[in-house]
Amino acid sequence: MGTFIETGTVTGKANLDVFSGTLQQLAETDTDIIAVTSDSRGSGKLASFGQKFPRQIVEIGIAEQNLVGVAAGLASAGKKVFAVSPACFLTARALEQIKNDVAYSDNPVKLVGISAGVSYGALGTTHHSLHDFAVLRAIHNLIVVAPADNFETEQAIRQAAETQHPVYLRFGKKPMPLLTAEDTHFEFGKGRIIREGADIAIVATGETVYPALQAAEKLEREYHIHSTVISMHTIKPLDYNLLARVASKVGAILTVEEHSVYGGLGEACASFLLENGYHLPFKIMGIPDEYTVTGSQMEIFNHYGISENGIAEKALQLLRKK
Repeated sequence: MGTFIETGTVTGKANLDVFSGTLQQLAETDTDIIAVTSDSRGSGKLASFGQKFPRQIVEIGIAEQNLVGVAAGLASAGKKVFAVSPACFLTARALEQIKNDVAYSDNPVKLVGISAGVSYGALGTTHHSLHDFAVLRAIHNLIVVAPADNFETEQAIRQAAETQHPVYLRFGKKPMPLLTAEDTHFEFGKGRIIREGADIAIVATGETVYPALQAAEKLEREYHIHSTVISMHTIKPLDYNLLARVASKVGAILTVEEHSVYGGLGEACASFLLENGYHLPFKIMGIPDEYTVTGSQMEIFNHYGISENGIAEKALQLLRKK
């Protein structure tokens, strides 16, 4: 019998709104907090921040490479810098600056990728960031985080502000349900168990955690299958201890992410499990190696099976392999 950790379904704010609100709270008592944007104070929800703290915001314009370079310079001078830009451009156009000016130079910039994954929906592949986990995992000295809900977002911003390491934070646009768990501790590199069960583990990150939870509830309600659901909010460093502990208890593992199936959460989990001798049915769910279909975020999720029904069906297929 699985242990159900009660999970609230009350809709919260968009994680991006929580980011901007938390940043504003921090700036009220810390003049070293600086927001740097690339014509993103509107989409980054920083308009009120700029009005209240005009000396703590820098507008670069549509120039992501300059954005990261300026942010690195400010961080090297002791400022707590949050560089805010659409994830698709921040992690592609400015990748060299992230690699050299931030990570290699050990400047503790907080890179904030907004409208991440397929949040831009119908704007299409050019505006989707399905590569960011893969490219940033390959860069040394960079923490990669995708919070699932408002709680994780607030905690991530507060921890990022205090850490002396470079951090990439990934946010979508839609309001997120509030997830609750017995363990409310949040720490970079430590995944959170949202629900416990012995049959299968569903390891998800960011905005895919909630459909993973819905799928787990469906599996128990309709098939009496008990699932562990993990919010693996930190892609790098991955919580290997938690992954090992869960792999030793369940019959299969399914990973879910709003990212290409190549190079992200799934491949990080797969390489650890295989290298350490865990042999159990395993599947990566994400966006396949193709140009994404056009539609809203939810339409794209549904098309690729990142939904209550799609994840539940994939879990059933995995368990049939046992």
